[in-house]
Amino acid sequence: MATTFTTGAAQGRAEERFFFKLACAIALVLVAGFSVHLAMGRSSFDAPLLFHLHGVVFFGWVGLFLVQTGLMAGGNVALHKRLGWLSALWVPLMVVLGFAITLASLRRNGGPFFFDANEFLFGNPAGILAFATLVGAAVALRKRTDWHRRLMLGAMASIAGPGFGRLLPMPLMIPYAWELSNLICMGFVVAGMIRDKRHHGAVHPAWLAALIVPLVFLTLGQIIAYSPWGIELTRQVLEGHPGAVRPMAAYLP
Repeated sequence: MATTFTTGAAQGRAEERFFFKLACAIALVLVAGFSVHLAMGRSSFDAPLLFHLHGVVFFGWVGLFLVQTGLMAGGNVALHKRLGWLSALWVPLMVVLGFAITLASLRRNGGPFFFDANEFLFGNPAGILAFATLVGAAVALRKRTDWHRRLMLGAMASIAGPGFGRLLPMPLMIPYAWELSNLICMGFVVAGMIRDKRHHGAVHPAWLAALIVPLVFLTLGQIIAYSPWGIELTRQVLEGHPGAVRPMAAYLP
């Protein structure tokens, strides 16, 4: 497999440009999703500090990811390596804020109405843990460029759900809104697999990991969410807060 994906200078540069374009496409989905909601008045800047901090950190990661892929596409490997160590601090902060914003959103207004409350409580943290797992694997394999870049792209794709969720008609997707908003993100990974097949004659196993890891965490999140323990914990999390007035199941307001 290592021999199959060994590339010459010109082919390697073309691959780096492809990854940069794919990173731009993911960033575009995220920016467009949040911008559309803001323009339509579905969201505003009138929110608690935690929500703003969450937005700054997560979009900061998007910016860092674009810079990193851009540096590789431009051949600036040295600066790419130096900036790469920021992920050691950034990703743990994203995990903490991902958990915190899930609780805050549920307690504030019950979370997105097109998701089951218990599904959101466990699915959101499961998704951010899948992202962190892929980033951690990518960092561990940073000397294996073929693995590193594909795992990082897979990690980025795994958190594109909120962007798609703000662009797609999610209420019409009930009761499968959560699954669909997560699975559609895998289209970016599939695009990478198709390019590998065309240019290398085979699909790199890193892409399979980028598919399997989010699916495993998605499945675990669903199993826990719909267990008696998961449903009871959701009730306890919501108890005494404004979000408790919503039904446990997804609904149309």
